[in-house]
Amino acid sequence: MGLTTFIRSSRPSAAQLIISLLIAGLGWLSAQALSLVDQDLRIMYAEYTLGATDLAHISADIMRYRNTILRALEADSQKDFERITESLPTQRAGIQHAIDRYAAAGLRVSRSGRSEPEDIEAVRQSLDQYFSVASTTVHLLTQEWTAVSTIERDAIRRKAEVHAADHAGPKITQVSLALDRLLDTVADVAKDMRDEGTQAIRLTSLLLVGGSLLIAVLNLFLPRHRRGTSRQAAGPDGPEFNPCPSPLPLADDNTRQALRQK
Repeated sequence: MGLTTFIRSSRPSAAQLIISLLIAGLGWLSAQALSLVDQDLRIMYAEYTLGATDLAHISADIMRYRNTILRALEADSQKDFERITESLPTQRAGIQHAIDRYAAAGLRVSRSGRSEPEDIEAVRQSLDQYFSVASTTVHLLTQEWTAVSTIERDAIRRKAEVHAADHAGPKITQVSLALDRLLDTVADVAKDMRDEGTQAIRLTSLLLVGGSLLIAVLNLFLPRHRRGTSRQAAGPDGPEFNPCPSPLPLADDNTRQALRQK
């Protein structure tokens, strides 16, 4: 019985419900905005900071791959040639793995129209073309060491050198240009994400300030309105309504009445 009475007496008013809903709404909006900012920060670190680092490593790995082929052109024996070129498949697999890992992330299009999917596809195509030309150079050098005569060997070497200079050189330049364009796109997309996070933080701050002021105003005026309404609702029949209270009799008046009766 006491618990039921307590629950009925502690029933919130309409003003209290409004204030509670406003506080809960502000908390929910703040949580959503902070969650969005946190997600953008994680994406920027995992996909763009680390991704840009991987792309920079790809550029260095491609130059290392090309230098390995140039060293193979200068090998003095078949044994040296095989020792130099045995690392080429591993280097090529590492480059392609880094590209595939970046492509598997959430690629985006910037506000300026720069597209990560298009740029990553351009890098893949330029890499495929370069690796095809480089494989032809390595194949010619392999034929050099299997040739019988010295004349044939020298002819194959000259052909491999010309092929590496005339075909592989422009292809490696295309790869570098495609990587540079991709890095610029990554920076542009990261800038858009930073701007979105900054805007979300500003909007959340404005909502918190405006909502706090609104709650403060409601907290000041709604209770007063409720108390004034309760006083008016009491009316002339209420227990507190007593417009003309009767004066208490004085001690002297009582004494005089008693003497008159005697």
